[in-house]
Amino acid sequence: MKTVGLVARPELIAARSLIGEICERVRARGLELLLEQATAELAPEGTPAAVLPGSELGPRVDLLIVLGGDGTLLVASHLRPRPEVPVLAVNFGSLGFLTEVTLEELYPTLDAVLAGHYAYDDRRLLRAAVRSGATLCGEDEVLNDVVVTKASLSRMLELDVSVDGRLVSEFRADGLILSSPTGSTAYNLAAGGPIVQPLLPAVVLTPICPHMLTHRPLVLSDQAQVEVRLRSEQGAEAHVTFDGQRGFRLEPGAVVSVTRSTRTLRLVKAERRDYFEVLRTKLMWGEPTVRRR
Repeated sequence: MKTVGLVARPELIAARSLIGEICERVRARGLELLLEQATAELAPEGTPAAVLPGSELGPRVDLLIVLGGDGTLLVASHLRPRPEVPVLAVNFGSLGFLTEVTLEELYPTLDAVLAGHYAYDDRRLLRAAVRSGATLCGEDEVLNDVVVTKASLSRMLELDVSVDGRLVSEFRADGLILSSPTGSTAYNLAAGGPIVQPLLPAVVLTPICPHMLTHRPLVLSDQAQVEVRLRSEQGAEAHVTFDGQRGFRLEPGAVVSVTRSTRTLRLVKAERRDYFEVLRTKLMWGEPTVRRR
């Protein structure tokens, strides 16, 4: 390990002193520290670190440290670190379901990563491509989800969904969420979708406020190719978003194709804390409705 990258949520003033401390700790081990451009604005004056745009920083680092909440981690995942690069996400957010390492756990976990002895999950990503006829309108890879949703006017979308070329159903709904197992506890869960263990090879299709009560969430193999077609005769405006970070308007007749990506994200886990403990403590999953006094 030679190079450590650091990304923080923009304007996260609480991280200023921490950035300086991390820099000292990294340099004491003879490693180079790279700061993402917006993160460099938070660093104490004179911090001895190189500054790079995120698109250049991601592929160069051997360890990526993320300071912020789950949204900051989603941004960092789009910087495309190599699959074998550990991503140490430290929670400064309100929930921090993915950024599960606390401030108190930062330095013990960092030392373990630098020593090469740490727990991690390789989280699968999804790949999405949007086409209008023969034209490729856009593509991206997501850690959480691809969402097709209506615009501000309250008109339902009419969507045809197929898996590996076979029709699944015709949906009338406010939209559809195509979620990875990692994203199953995000928008998917809020829309009534299932919680999926993060290492399962699956993708979840969850309708948003469907017109038919029989349209329930569906769990599919991530080896499948899922296509969502926006009916060309409808007048409702629709958008597609990737991890809630990027998106654009869909033309009538556009097709959103989602498959498993070849890329994974190596997410560092906190020692002595498993997935079910995170569910219990952060989502209050499985908690009794009546607590003992």
